[in-house]
Amino acid sequence: MTIEAKLHRANGALTTLSNGRHVWNADVDESLGSHDLAPDPHDLLDSSLAACTTLTLELYIRRRQMAVTDLRVTVDHVEDKDESGTVRYQMQRRIFIEGDLPEADRQRLLEIANKCPIHKLLSGQISIQSEMVDGSQHG
Repeated sequence: MTIEAKLHRANGALTTLSNGRHVWNADVDESLGSHDLAPDPHDLLDSSLAACTTLTLELYIRRRQMAVTDLRVTVDHVEDKDESGTVRYQMQRRIFIEGDLPEADRQRLLEIANKCPIHKLLSGQISIQSEMVDGSQHG
């Protein structure tokens, strides 16, 4: 599936994203010259992990008919640079589950959370291939 990002320069850096079925936005903070009208790309990355974790767990909980009454996932991140200037991105995910569950079930849910597709993608090696295309050629 292709994601398209279209910049709206009249609105600072507001960018509309689409996958052909859904539309959402991204922006940057006002300190970077925009209007802070939408989440920034780091928030979108963090939200991908939070959403994938929540949905993966919910599907497992439903299949197993577990006694979960509430499920919430938070993701925070810290960015820093090491001595060589390499940026390190550390994500902290917290999974809050309410319900009458034995500790073994809670541990199993943590294992399942670590199997969500976005967690696996972010934990693996990612390769990005880029090419420059003349914008006037875009149809």
